[in-house]
This record gives sequence, C-alpha cells and structure tokens, in this order.
Amino acid sequence: MSIFMEVYKTKTVQIVGLGEKIKAAREADHRALTTICELIDMSTKNWYAIEKESQSLPYETLQKIETVLGVNFGVIL
Repeated sequence: MSIFMEVYKTKTVQIVGLGEKIKAAREADHRALTTICELIDMSTKNWYAIEKESQSLPYETLQKIETVLGVNFGVIL
C-alpha cells in the first residue's frame, strides 16, 4: 500500500482594472450575458460582482471567461 502526501501552493495576485477589462470584453461579445454565464456555469450576479471587483476570482474561472470570450487578459500565476 502506497502512502503519499499532497503538497500544494496557493498564489494570489492583484490585477488593477481586471473587472473593467472583463466588462469591456463582455460588451464586445455579441451574446447575451445569460448565455455567457451558462457557458461558464456562473450566475449573472457573480459575473457583475467580478466586473465590479467586489469578490475574488478563482484562476480557473478567469480561464473559462477568457476561453468563452476568446480573449487573454495576460494574468500569469
């Protein structure tokens, strides 16, 4: 029987104006916000909180947003 230990690292970065960039990318997209949120599996309430930068944003969610909107915000962890 193998015994193992997981080792992980959590990193947080602060990106100035990311919410505004996400909003601009959404507004440039032809789809409704409800459609975009369905593709990301997110509520519109959470989306607006992200645009207003009133909540944190998991990196995996940012990657989904970038994929669905076809953009790259250049965030590197």
